[in-house]
Amino acid sequence: MVATLERKPLGQLLLAKGLIQPEQLERALEEQKRSGHQKLLGEVLVEMHMCTEDQITESLAQAYGVPYARISPKIADPKVIAVLPKEFLEKHQVLPLYLVEGTLTVAVPEPANVFLLEEIERISSYHVQVVAATVRDIKSTLQAYLPNDKVFVIDDIIEEVKPEEFTLIEQPVQDIATLEVAAGDSPVIKLVNYVIYNAVKEGASDIHIEPGDGVLRIRYRIDGRLTEKLRPPFQMHAAVASRIKIMAALDISERRLPQDGGIHVMMDKRPIDLRVSTMPGKNGEKVVVRIIDNEKASVNLEKLGFGYDTLKAWRKLINLPNGIVLVTGPTGSGKSTTLYAVLQELNRNDVNICTIEDPIEYALSGVNQFQVNDKAGFTFATALRALLRQDPDILMVGEIRDTDTAKLATQAALTGHLVLSTLHTNDAPGAITRLYNIGVEPYLVGATIIAVMAQRLVRKLCQHCKELYEPSVNERRQIERVAGPVDKLLRPKGCSHCRNLGYHGRIGIYELLVPDDAMIERISQGATLNEIRDLAKALNMKTLRADGIDKVKAGITTLEEVYRVTA
Repeated sequence: MVATLERKPLGQLLLAKGLIQPEQLERALEEQKRSGHQKLLGEVLVEMHMCTEDQITESLAQAYGVPYARISPKIADPKVIAVLPKEFLEKHQVLPLYLVEGTLTVAVPEPANVFLLEEIERISSYHVQVVAATVRDIKSTLQAYLPNDKVFVIDDIIEEVKPEEFTLIEQPVQDIATLEVAAGDSPVIKLVNYVIYNAVKEGASDIHIEPGDGVLRIRYRIDGRLTEKLRPPFQMHAAVASRIKIMAALDISERRLPQDGGIHVMMDKRPIDLRVSTMPGKNGEKVVVRIIDNEKASVNLEKLGFGYDTLKAWRKLINLPNGIVLVTGPTGSGKSTTLYAVLQELNRNDVNICTIEDPIEYALSGVNQFQVNDKAGFTFATALRALLRQDPDILMVGEIRDTDTAKLATQAALTGHLVLSTLHTNDAPGAITRLYNIGVEPYLVGATIIAVMAQRLVRKLCQHCKELYEPSVNERRQIERVAGPVDKLLRPKGCSHCRNLGYHGRIGIYELLVPDDAMIERISQGATLNEIRDLAKALNMKTLRADGIDKVKAGITTLEEVYRVTA
């Protein structure tokens, strides 16, 4: 069943292929040991972003002498999948692919599991031949074929939508009754399902459906950048917009006013929330779908990209009994993800954690989460005032955006609560003066603020195609000024894994301001922004750009990315 070769340990294989460095392997082994060896080395390496799941699986395939395969619903045969029981497939994450002359080819994530292969042979009564594939690919293929009794599952996508399927709607439909029928037509349903399914699969955060002058454009926001994916015929726009509005329980007859709604879907047995926003425009309604993948809420602090010293200081600060901790940055800079990671770390049975959010992005088990409703008068300030009578230990306020909320937050901090919140400022010192401007007295700011974390997200270099190069004199000077001598740098190249962009995924860069007694005294007296920045510099606060340059030197990102987000 499995070819016999001289098998090296996974770590040695990855080292030999140049996929990891010795120090990375050492760190991963230490992490595996720290977890009590409850995780495989490959799982640890993927979690620490040192390798991709594809690289691990391909290396295991090489080690055990079996083929490595990239599988998808298009290459699977439903009749062959039915050879094994549904419960067995889901439990063991295996996928029967082909049955030829009594030999069953099965995709498995762990080719070393001889007992599992023997069990497959016993159940199927066929000789088994294995290929190695990632759990991700196996899950997505099983999801496309196996029945599921959830409320709404995207299981209609078996193959990509073909252009000829768009020709069924020849003219824009204006009559509402006809429009509802068109929105329920199979090609429209299939297109909408494909767009959502593919966006989630590619890790997009948003889907933009944009009607132009005779043109319909569908774009995904991936790693912070918009990428065009499809150009269906413009005649489909009205039906596609109506289909999404029906799914989100919106009024399809209302096309003159903006609307907001939500859709709940299941993919790979995990819930995904879709937030739908429509906006009437010159050429029709623009539809934006925000993808809220609950799997991303499980991220821990180690995965966010903190440097060792910053993480150590941050952990000490968030475990203080009272005070205000702020996370700042523009929209889309990862502030909510950081706060959710903090809440997961602080979440214990003996602590009452309450959040006020607009909207609730991820459901956190064991945390009391409340969503504001401005129309009903349930604002941040109203919710915070009520929560203070709910005996909380830790409060997370989604955003401090007005005087009442800011003053209540400071009162909560002064009365023995830890308050976590966000502000939209360019850097950490700017959060102090923003609170002055909102209407908080300087002495209250000085008495309550214990830390401000500014952050941005930069794109990470693709692990499959990044390449070494000799930095220019200017690049070398910029890096050495902050991070010391540098020999070589890495730059993007582009390959099939990263859609020829050279980047895949994002990581945070951070700036942590922890006021000392001298700064607190000046803040209480109403210090200006420049004064606070000078005092922070005297405290050797590492700036966003400096943290980014550290990551450039480490081969994680590029100077271009760092300068783009810290300009």
